[in-house]
Amino acid sequence: MDKVFIRGLEVLATIGVYEWEKGIRQKLCFDLEMGFDNHPAAATDDITLALDYADLSRKICDHAATTVVELVETMAEQIAMLVLSDRRVHWVSVTLTKPTAVPNATGVGVEILRHQTHTVSHR
Repeated sequence: MDKVFIRGLEVLATIGVYEWEKGIRQKLCFDLEMGFDNHPAAATDDITLALDYADLSRKICDHAATTVVELVETMAEQIAMLVLSDRRVHWVSVTLTKPTAVPNATGVGVEILRHQTHTVSHR
């Protein structure tokens, strides 16, 4: 399985459990790796067969910038589900860093790994 990645995707978002955080926007940084079969796109040089990371980056930024949550865990899970809505993505690793959350640390956050779940209908 091939890997497509997006690194250092920065978004200003409203996120946090404390009251003072609910009224401000804080920087979040996303690093994503996605399992994707690049063979069809590479063989044909056809962008429609590739994972469009520019479009995906825009969707991630739009979601993070407009969704208010308290936990980085919640945001990471939502982003993973957004990525996996493209059924061609077999798995996604989302690392979400909140750079200003803890004094004296360059960042804190979570890393999650989610896999595509294919539902098989038995009729």
